[in-house]
Amino acid sequence: MRKFLPLIGSHPGGRSALTCRYRCGDACFHETPNTSDNAYVGEVIAGALSRRSMVRAAAVVTVAAAAGGVAGGVGAPAAVAAPGPGQASRGGKGHKAARGLRFATVAPNTADAVVVPEGHAQNIVIRWGDPILRGAPAFDPDRQSAKAQAGQFGYNNDYMAVLDVPGERHRQLMVINHEYTDEQLMFAGYDAEAPTREQAEIGWAAHGLSVLVVQEEGHSGRLTAVSRHRLNRRITGTTPFDVTGPAAGSDLLKTSADPEGKRILGTLNNCGGGITPWGTVLSGEENFNQYFANGGSVTDPTAAARLKRYGITGGASQRKWERFDKRFDVVREPNEAHRFGWVVEIDPYDPESTPRKLTALGRFKHEAAEPRLTADGRPVLYMGDDEKFDYFYKFVSARRMKRGTSRAAREHNRTLLDEGTLYAAKFTGDSAGEIDGSGKLPKDGAFDGSGEWIPLASGDTSYVPGMTAEEVYVFTRIAADKVGATKMDRPEDVEPSPRTGRVYIALTNNSDRGKTGKAPADEVNPRKENKHGQVLELSERCDDPAADRFDWRLFLVCGDPEDPATYFGGFPKDQVSPISCPDNITFDVHGNLWISTDGNALGSHDGLFGVATAGERRGEVRQFLTVPTGAETCGPVVQERRVLVAVQHPGEVDGASVERPASQWPDGEGELVRPSVVSVWRKDGRDIGM
Repeated sequence: MRKFLPLIGSHPGGRSALTCRYRCGDACFHETPNTSDNAYVGEVIAGALSRRSMVRAAAVVTVAAAAGGVAGGVGAPAAVAAPGPGQASRGGKGHKAARGLRFATVAPNTADAVVVPEGHAQNIVIRWGDPILRGAPAFDPDRQSAKAQAGQFGYNNDYMAVLDVPGERHRQLMVINHEYTDEQLMFAGYDAEAPTREQAEIGWAAHGLSVLVVQEEGHSGRLTAVSRHRLNRRITGTTPFDVTGPAAGSDLLKTSADPEGKRILGTLNNCGGGITPWGTVLSGEENFNQYFANGGSVTDPTAAARLKRYGITGGASQRKWERFDKRFDVVREPNEAHRFGWVVEIDPYDPESTPRKLTALGRFKHEAAEPRLTADGRPVLYMGDDEKFDYFYKFVSARRMKRGTSRAAREHNRTLLDEGTLYAAKFTGDSAGEIDGSGKLPKDGAFDGSGEWIPLASGDTSYVPGMTAEEVYVFTRIAADKVGATKMDRPEDVEPSPRTGRVYIALTNNSDRGKTGKAPADEVNPRKENKHGQVLELSERCDDPAADRFDWRLFLVCGDPEDPATYFGGFPKDQVSPISCPDNITFDVHGNLWISTDGNALGSHDGLFGVATAGERRGEVRQFLTVPTGAETCGPVVQERRVLVAVQHPGEVDGASVERPASQWPDGEGELVRPSVVSVWRKDGRDIGM
């Protein structure tokens, strides 16, 4: 008889217990790793400036079945009345939305489909298991193998980067993260207590990244995968990586298989990412802790404390990989866990290149790594640590980028993220005494303030008392604890505006905010038991990415617009779409911020939303699509005539399995549920949102 592990109930937000189990190892039900006593935001708020006054409360938000077109092999949901393209999404006032956001909004719904605006079409670009390398077989769920999966598109697509293909018109190059595997939805008859070696090896091969060329179709936004293209590549949980930067060769990274500490096999739990100005792709290793077993058996107190700070405790891991490779057992290989939690860099134009793990950027649960350039050409990266009460970071390179694509320029630019200074953020403001956990705006009319970047290390120099530079890079969370960085509510994706340079940070939620023994509500996290999250807007002083000071304000306080504890950049709340749990973010060519959600706590499926960041429509949130049952919206890419989303973990609902599917997406009844990438475009061929 097949066995299932017990599912933990009462999961925060809208996530299923199944999702929490396989994506993050039930992180919410373990002790919060950050037990430091450095100041919470509410204890250091001072010096805020008033921005704007509160707008009137919201009118009714209608939660309907669905609107627009449907992907895959399932029937269309019932349509609902929706404003015409460009009209206000609420209130019926008929004002035009911001350029790029003029579409008929999709109503909140629970359809088992990708629901898009009226007048739009869509197609599946690629599914889990589709072959992308020469020699890879067609997907056959009854005959899966590690060898086949290593040549096929990986599981649970997340972040996506899209680049040009030199010399090939109407083709684009995609780099796509594969965050995690859900073996219960991958293998018929899966026994979580007794997985097989083949299942473990398929899991290793389904992690990592895919590099894939796609073909544009004529005058539509349709994309199709170009299988077996010379640039196509799979990077997996066993692909060799070079270790670069100041911690390369550290004793903290050495293992029995790698006594020099400079070569690591694989990348795991790749979540967000970024594209560098020199054309490489960055990918963040996030919930890596869940793959490692027996942290509770480590007897050395220093080693045990370091593992615990990264959430590595207890006995057997969820997937039991330690049974098949000792590197996943921290008792037998104490340093292997230190080799994950980095930002990795991929050269998508060279399939023979060795990807790299960049130690100068620090080690934590990297959601993303998004760059800007200083006026003199030095790259700056912004990075969030996706954990309750953890921190926000940036890295400022010591060297300038060289322009061009010559070999010399490319070799030089490959070193830019190995030398520089790593910082953690500390936020300040002046309304701490007014924050009561209800989300009510302070008297100055805004949640806002200022802050400073605290240096942690630069090269071989540590700025953290009692820690060497190598220790700072390998145990970055502990270093940030020591210098008093500000505890945040799950800082996930981060994106600098290409127009203004302002940096936007998605803070997804924190169900522990304000609970007994936990941090109280404060100005940057203004609600107790925060289910819906917020989006923060950060401006570097003098618009200098290398500055050591910044200003901040909350751009969105998410949730039901009828709830007084929500805020939409000052825009009237009766004219916005409800949004919950912001996660991945990106910008369009018009300067609008697009937000995908993870764990919608309002009862609707997760979706993709566009919001104006400037002008009279600033703060107007408009829902563009929703994803199927159990799915999360990931990796959005918004081009002029196309929107791409990664539909992650469809059908991941408590009690679901291969034999008992909770979704029929994308291929209909009787077919295996498969994470996939979707392209959406206007049927009339015009630009999105115009």
